[in-house]
Amino acid sequence: MSTSTDHAPASPVIRGAHLVGSVNLPDAETVLRTVGARLDDRLRRIPDGEVGERFYWVQFQTARLDRVDGLARIPGEPRLLRGVFDGRPFRLEPGASADALVFPDLGYADAALDSYAVFRRLRAEGVIPVATRFQVSLPTPAGVVGPFIVPEDRAAVEPAYERALFGELQRILDGVPHDDLAVQWDTAVEFALLEGRMPSWFGDDVLAGVIERAARQAAAVPADVELGYHLCYGDVEEQHFVQPADAGRLADVLRGILSAAPRPVDWVHLPVPIERDDPAYFTPLADVELPETTELYLGLLHHEDGVDGALRRAAAAATAVPVFGVGTECGFGRGPSERTAALLDLHAAVAGPRR
Repeated sequence: MSTSTDHAPASPVIRGAHLVGSVNLPDAETVLRTVGARLDDRLRRIPDGEVGERFYWVQFQTARLDRVDGLARIPGEPRLLRGVFDGRPFRLEPGASADALVFPDLGYADAALDSYAVFRRLRAEGVIPVATRFQVSLPTPAGVVGPFIVPEDRAAVEPAYERALFGELQRILDGVPHDDLAVQWDTAVEFALLEGRMPSWFGDDVLAGVIERAARQAAAVPADVELGYHLCYGDVEEQHFVQPADAGRLADVLRGILSAAPRPVDWVHLPVPIERDDPAYFTPLADVELPETTELYLGLLHHEDGVDGALRRAAAAATAVPVFGVGTECGFGRGPSERTAALLDLHAAVAGPRR
């Protein structure tokens, strides 16, 4: 599907909602029951809320890196985030080879397989609509290597971590029936590289490096498993690492993924900052050739201004992409738990009628 801005603004056609991943509820069963009750079949796929140690996205991976022979934290006092996670990065130890690094279980497969058992039981009970898939959101390898490995070692360590992460994915593929599964690649650090906010190890053409890696991630997901991408400008304490000037870099990455992926992409999710209810933000998306089979979700739901703000941003978006679903900009597992129910209700209010 291609769109153009050379016509009068269209009213948005909003088709469904998407949950990025994290939800601030105590466990997977509570997430699945609560989401099932409040959103029902407005969702095509449902995550487990990234509960437990995964609540702060990839921060829990530092505990895994601590167990890898050949990696060591830089010296100094711990830099604690939320009093839990030590933010000091890792370096290759003198004489260590990145090719020889052996990672422990990273935790993603164990969590997915445990949560899928709950998902399957609740679906059999009628809590979750029968056509809904189980969504597993995984970081890209750069999402872990970028923040946790010192700049001079990132290029060497990334392939080793990628092998370990793809191994986690394979365990998930082996343990969840493919027609029940949807895999989302959370692509965030890549935008820090594209915006020049982090030194790049992707080569001279950063965008080409992002697309090359995204194509490998797509190839790792079999064609009978749904595939999606969450393109993200970061969410540290509910703040982007940089506010996008417009959706131009998002459009560049989306266009590149759709062209390079060796299989169909079933959905993509893009952020929309709260203040961007102007058509100019969305204009770059008008030139993206989006296949009819690829669902577009815009993260235009914000708890601060509710339905009214979401509809303003949706009307602006419709000047470029008249058909889309909605979500928040990122997961909301790190926001206050008292906000969760209202955010889910906001999804339901804006997402339109049930499928």
